[in-house]
Amino acid sequence: MSIWATLAGAAAGMLLGGPLGALAGAAAGGAVDFGVARLDPARVQARRRVAFTIAAIALAAKMARADGEATAAEFATFERLFHVPANETANTRRFYDLAKQSTAGFEAYADQAAAVMGPGSPILEDLLDALWLIAAVDGFHPAELAWLDTVAARLGFDAAATARIRARHIAPAEDDPWSILGVAPGADAATLRAAYHALVRQYHPDRHLAEGVPPEFIRVAEARMATINTAYAALTRRAGTR
Repeated sequence: MSIWATLAGAAAGMLLGGPLGALAGAAAGGAVDFGVARLDPARVQARRRVAFTIAAIALAAKMARADGEATAAEFATFERLFHVPANETANTRRFYDLAKQSTAGFEAYADQAAAVMGPGSPILEDLLDALWLIAAVDGFHPAELAWLDTVAARLGFDAAATARIRARHIAPAEDDPWSILGVAPGADAATLRAAYHALVRQYHPDRHLAEGVPPEFIRVAEARMATINTAYAALTRRAGTR
């Protein structure tokens, strides 16, 4: 069952109580206590996926609000990246609209995502990439950049990792492809190849699927892999002309 189907099944609880009842008060922010320790193991994984998805939707909505205005174009980008099925748009939009009313409480949602998935995990990098892509819709506002840095830290990324992720989205400087691959400018072909293959092993969408990353999130992984491929192609061309 997809995350969105799980959310749909709990949609009534969003306003009436139950496991997702806390969402009724989530317009101003705040994480959801799913009490996974009290659940039998067979239900823990499903609850973890829902907990992460709730946090991801809230962060996407609050990212849109970070510059003062949450636009329809930003919501459309969220739908595309998270691959929300048409029949679940209304349920997802209900919570998104609650969360986008302000940026308040985003810290709790970021902390919730990190607690569920593990600080600095690949799926959290997917989430951070998605937030960058939403921010890019109407151009980067200084408030958005500051917000993204704060979220990155709460998701467990250090300054170097945050800079590497930023390099995939900010208008590239001359040496930007080096940053994307995580190598020093002027690295030789062997170093480039080793760095590229390490990134493929870490970030290829097929690996994400095998590790249980929600399929709704694979489009983010695909977009990131395309950026890595482009950077590697550009640098191998440079290496070949030296």
